[in-house]
Parts: sequence; C-alpha cells; structure tokens
Amino acid sequence: MPIYEYACQECGTKFEKLIRRQADLDDLTCPSCGESRLARQLSTFAPQMGASKSPAPAMCPSGGMCPTPGKCGMN
Repeated sequence: MPIYEYACQECGTKFEKLIRRQADLDDLTCPSCGESRLARQLSTFAPQMGASKSPAPAMCPSGGMCPTPGKCGMN
C-alpha cells in the first residue's frame, strides 16, 4: 500500500496519505481546509542498506601525503 504526498492547491498544506483502494483517492481532501484540489508531489525515499561489517575509514592524518597508498582504502 503506497503512501503518497500531496499539496493542497488552496492553502498549500502538505500531507501524506496511505492509499489502500481507488475509493481513498475519490474521497481525498486537504486535512486543513477540506479542499479537494490537490497536487500529488514527487516522493523521495531512502532504501535501508544494512550495517557495514567494517567501520568507515578515518580521515587521513597526513593531509593527503599518504606513506602507504592504497592501504587505508581512501584512494
């Protein structure tokens, strides 16, 4: 069941709505003013990738002049 983002054309309120069936779209109104003229917004998402097994590399303490290039994974 997708969650859609909308912006009210009347008052500008932005809100999210879980859409389970077509009837949910037919009855959709702004929660602030009751207006039915809504614009669906471009939704963004961030996929969850699991935790890394190794810690992130530390900043290079030598200021970029690495004595062992390739060893720290920063190259």
